[in-house]
Amino acid sequence: MTVRSVSGDAQQILLASELIRLGARLQLLESETTLSRERLLKLYKELRGASPPKGMLPFSTDWFISWQPNIHASVFLGIYRYLLDHARLSGVDAVIKAYRLYLEQMPPEPTEQPLLSLTRAWTLIRFFDNRMLSMQRCDICHGQFISHTFQLRSGTRCGLCHPPARAGKRKRLEKTVEVDYSVSSGSSW
Repeated sequence: MTVRSVSGDAQQILLASELIRLGARLQLLESETTLSRERLLKLYKELRGASPPKGMLPFSTDWFISWQPNIHASVFLGIYRYLLDHARLSGVDAVIKAYRLYLEQMPPEPTEQPLLSLTRAWTLIRFFDNRMLSMQRCDICHGQFISHTFQLRSGTRCGLCHPPARAGKRKRLEKTVEVDYSVSSGSSW
């Protein structure tokens, strides 16, 4: 039988609470804390007012390679690696700090969720640690971005230096719809 301490449980509850507030899924909580599934479920419901989402965690490296997610994931991973090298942080503490810094640098719109969720960021680190993904240097700006580990390396460009042709069309379309609505509704100029 393992000996449990009140202070140890309190630290685990604080850690789980912080992860839940940042949007962690139950599988992440189970992996990073020593609390039982039942306690995590109760804590999740208490903090969020609802049960945690069900289903498997995302398990595809391809999501991190597509244009916009690659930019966000590369920023997060750069922050995370910097913290590991210079801030004497490790494990879940480094993930939390890096994710908070990522949110400061790339805040979502007030009504939207961040493009890179905490669970995806945590999964990204696992992919990186298991060498499924790696960082690659852009030939144009010399910044680092995420790529598949065994991807060919000649003539590589990051998503910022070489955005796809469709980049930005969604925002332009939303602005066009807003303008059309204000004109058709007869609002005064």
